[in-house]
Amino acid sequence: MYRLSVLYGVPTDPRAFDAYYRKFHIPIAARMKGLTRWTITPILQPTDGTTVPYHMIADLYAPSQEQMQAILDSPEGRAAREDLDNFVTGGATFLNGFEEVIDLP
Repeated sequence: MYRLSVLYGVPTDPRAFDAYYRKFHIPIAARMKGLTRWTITPILQPTDGTTVPYHMIADLYAPSQEQMQAILDSPEGRAAREDLDNFVTGGATFLNGFEEVIDLP
């Protein structure tokens, strides 16, 4: 399975980021056809006073790299990417690769 991970940096206003992501970005990105799975992981900041540089991770899945690229190149994919400028203030890092499931004993 091919996975694209988006690591969202800590925004200037985390509550505004979360509200926009759920109310506006999810409906825009949900129009992308061909994804097999989409997860988000809000990152919990440590309680020891340290911080981590990420606020949320979004993982998008497709059967192949070519299919993911077609999804991202579609009008719906372009709209989702363009929407990032409307709410991402902490930066976004895109990582991609083939996910491998390790069977535990």
